[in-house]
Amino acid sequence: MKANFLLISVLALTLSACTGKPETPDASNTRTAQSLYQDAKAVLDTGLYNRAIELLTAVESRYPFGPLARQIQLDLIYAYYQSGDVDKALAGIDRFIRLNPNHPELDYAYYMRGLSNLKADSNTLHDMLNIDRADRDLASTRQAFDDFKKLVSAFPDSKYAAEAKNRMLSIKDTLARHELIIADYYMRRGAYLAAANRGKYIVEYYRDSPLVEQALELMVESYDKLGLTKLKEDTYQVLKLNFPQNSKF
Repeated sequence: MKANFLLISVLALTLSACTGKPETPDASNTRTAQSLYQDAKAVLDTGLYNRAIELLTAVESRYPFGPLARQIQLDLIYAYYQSGDVDKALAGIDRFIRLNPNHPELDYAYYMRGLSNLKADSNTLHDMLNIDRADRDLASTRQAFDDFKKLVSAFPDSKYAAEAKNRMLSIKDTLARHELIIADYYMRRGAYLAAANRGKYIVEYYRDSPLVEQALELMVESYDKLGLTKLKEDTYQVLKLNFPQNSKF
């Protein structure tokens, strides 16, 4: 009886000691949001974008309403863009714009939206081989133009405004080439009116593009094929007036 009592007492003390032993704290649980963010930002600055995404996402999940929340969201947008995950970058941008309509860095969000939409239409292999891809669908490129236009219109003093304007000019050239390729396609298949209308579109909407001269040439040729003498002569006069050195006709 006495032996059993002692055994029970020893077991009870052992269990008590086990349950009372303090757990080793997780170091990450004791760190501040600022400290965790600084580590994530340091990784982002080194270009390790996928790892930065992991760290930034963890901080955002742990401190979703903290003072650093919006900056973390902007950093995640940048990290997703740089890592090539355009869909997540655009989703983050749209969410940021929707929830922060008066944020002081809203211009940056629109700037990144334009860049992300441009990247959505890019093709790394074709860029490496320097192959013109103006013949592809350009829905995202057109959206990028609208994004940059919104930035320039709403934030004319933004530090991103000048580059946005340059991007818009480059996009115009791409869109004009796109129209010209389609017009040439129509010409080769005898759809002369459709070709002329594509050329006219370039002249009307991309008048500062260097491709306007080719568009006017195509219009003159199309109207000639259609027997539309008056339209042909009027277009020819516009061509010679604006490009006096033109020698095609």
